[in-house]
Amino acid sequence: MGSRRNSRETALQLLYLCDTCSFGPKEAITIISNKAGCELDHFGRDLFEGTSEKKEYIDQLISSAAENWEMSRMATIDRNILRLATFEITTTVETPINVIINEAVEIAKTFSTADSSKFVNGILDKLKITRPKTLTSKK
Repeated sequence: MGSRRNSRETALQLLYLCDTCSFGPKEAITIISNKAGCELDHFGRDLFEGTSEKKEYIDQLISSAAENWEMSRMATIDRNILRLATFEITTTVETPINVIINEAVEIAKTFSTADSSKFVNGILDKLKITRPKTLTSKK
């Protein structure tokens, strides 16, 4: 497993802590930093902090793509995988959309239910169009 996957998984753990325990970003980082063997690198920190800062906007995008699904009804882990991947799709230039979606699907297979990977893939496939044109052209 690559270091970017580890970074995404650590960022996911941070988002999960904030979502389930109502921790703020700084408090969640402190908790994860104190966990043995869990390191937050620059990429992971950017993903976590960016997703946290744009959570309302990201949730609106996900809600519009997730027909008949309210954010509160989604499994917590799935909701946060979607948030993380949506942030990356809408803001990063260096990672192709298909790589972002594949990483999210693989993380869902590891951390969530048997059907989660299909759910995550379906929502993110609809969100491909949210990548700004300036990002799309720089694959």
